[in-house]
Amino acid sequence: MTKKGKWLLRLLFWLYMLYAYVVIYRQNSFYSFLVLNTFLAYLPLEFAMNMNERQPKAVFLLLFIFWLLFYPNAPYVLTDLLHFARMHPYDLTTGLMKFDLHIWLNFTNLCLSALSSLILGTWSLEYITQLIQIRLRKPGMAFRFVLICGLTLFSSIGIYVGRFLRLHTAYLFLNPGMVIRELIFMWNLKMLTFVFMMFILQMLVWGCMTVSRIALNRIDFKYNLQ
Repeated sequence: MTKKGKWLLRLLFWLYMLYAYVVIYRQNSFYSFLVLNTFLAYLPLEFAMNMNERQPKAVFLLLFIFWLLFYPNAPYVLTDLLHFARMHPYDLTTGLMKFDLHIWLNFTNLCLSALSSLILGTWSLEYITQLIQIRLRKPGMAFRFVLICGLTLFSSIGIYVGRFLRLHTAYLFLNPGMVIRELIFMWNLKMLTFVFMMFILQMLVWGCMTVSRIALNRIDFKYNLQ
């Protein structure tokens, strides 16, 4: 990503945060949590944009650790879409969806936060794996796929931890003992099933983005040959 592209993303993010503060948070909406969740989802993107293959090993490793700890916040916002049910979008008398602009505004806000966080988070995932491949000098799609799967599995566990154990990344620094105890005793079949579902969703998004990029690159290549 170019330097201008990075600053454009930062500008768009802060414009959205301003919008979310005025339209959602200042109105004391139930969906005020979107402001914090979207900010946390943005952090891994910012860490990724500050990483490159020429950095000293210690700096790269430190930024990678912070990226890894905050990355699950990006796909986590996708689970916020379930909060739309609090708007009771169906008319009980007809069984049809209500045409209420307030309801659809909340739906739009949820989608803006969830989809942008997921897509940009997935971009940071792809970028980080490319950097790791360059630094380890291990090119190839097979190795990248293994890295993607491992990091996506980690983030899927992070989604479970955030959604059901209600543990935020900051707790690792504020109360690490409590976090470790929760992580030790959380494993069961139901939890693993949820993790698998989140893993499939994220891999589907990554796969679609990868296929789209490859297809567009081929189109550009053929166009340049003409």
